[in-house]
Amino acid sequence: MKNKYVTFSKNIFIPITNVCRNACDYCVYRARSPEDAYIVRVNQFLALLNTKLEATEALFTAGEKPELVNPEFAKWLHKVTGCSTLVEYTKELCKLAIGHGLLPHCNLGVLSTEDMKQLRDVNASMGLMLETTAELEAHKNSPGKAPEERLKMIAEAGQLKIPFTTGLLIGIGETPEDRIHSLEAIKSLHAKYGHIQEVIIQPFVPKPFTAMEKQESPSFDEFKAVLRIARQILPAEIVIQVPPNLTAPRELIELGASDLGGISEKTIDYINPESPWPREAELRKIVAPFVLWERLPIYPRFIRKGWYSDEIRPLIERYAGEDGLRRL
Repeated sequence: MKNKYVTFSKNIFIPITNVCRNACDYCVYRARSPEDAYIVRVNQFLALLNTKLEATEALFTAGEKPELVNPEFAKWLHKVTGCSTLVEYTKELCKLAIGHGLLPHCNLGVLSTEDMKQLRDVNASMGLMLETTAELEAHKNSPGKAPEERLKMIAEAGQLKIPFTTGLLIGIGETPEDRIHSLEAIKSLHAKYGHIQEVIIQPFVPKPFTAMEKQESPSFDEFKAVLRIARQILPAEIVIQVPPNLTAPRELIELGASDLGGISEKTIDYINPESPWPREAELRKIVAPFVLWERLPIYPRFIRKGWYSDEIRPLIERYAGEDGLRRL
C-alpha cells in the first residue's frame, strides 16, 4: 500500500464565459444578471498563459450553450472576439494554449457531435459531468441537465474516440439507488466505447445566495460509501478522482480513489471558489504514505492507443515519459 501512487495534473483554469442556459439550484458560476456576465478576452488569456509556470493543462470551462440564453450573446461574442460561436472562440483559445505549451481539456457543458469534432484535434481530452441519471428538483430550470442529453453526448464522445472525463455530484437530491444507476450507466457506455478515463466523485457544497444554500453537504461516511460502490461497479481501468479541496483525500485513496484532478498555482476553482486548492507540497503531505505523481490531461493508456491529434503530438512527446505520466 505504501508504494501505491496517486496522480494529479497541474493546470490553469480558464472560465471562458459564465453565461449559461442552465440555472441549477446549487450553482454560483452562472451569471445572475447581464451586469455579471463576462467573456474572457484574448489579452486576458495571454496574460494568464504567461504565468503558467509548470502547468501542462489548460482547463477550459464555460456556461452551457450561452447563445440560447439571450440572442444578443452571439452579437456580443462577435464584437469581443470576432468569432460567431462559443465553440469557434474556444478552438482559437485552445490553439493559443497549445502554442504556449499547454494541453487543452474542455468542459463546456452539452455539445453536439459537430461541436466535438471541431474541438477534438485541439484537445488532449474532454469532459462532461453526468452528475446523476435522476430527474431532480435542483435541475428543474436546467434543460442541459436532462440525463438523456448528457448520456447522449458522452456516448458520442466515445464514437469520436475522445478520452473522456465524467462524474457524479453527490448530495443534490439523488438517492443511493440513483447513484448506482448513474455508475452503471457510465460503466455501460465505457463497455461500448472504451473512452472513459476517469470518473469524478464530487460532494455537493452549499453556496450562499443559491436555492440550496441551507442544504447540508453529504456526510463523509455517506461519501465514502459512494466511493466503495463506485470502485465495485466501475472497471479497474477507469480511474476514480476526488477533489482534494473538497474532501479528505487520503481516506478516499484507501477506498479506491487514485487521482486528485487538476490543481493550479495561479487560478482558483471557479466552480467552488470558496475552496482553495492545496499546494503541491501540501498535497504530498496530505496523501502520504501514498506517492504523488504528475500526469497529463490525457491518461497513459490513451497515449499508448494514439488517441490524440498531430496538432498536440509534439507536446505529448515533450511531456510524457515512457510510462505515459509527466516526464521528470
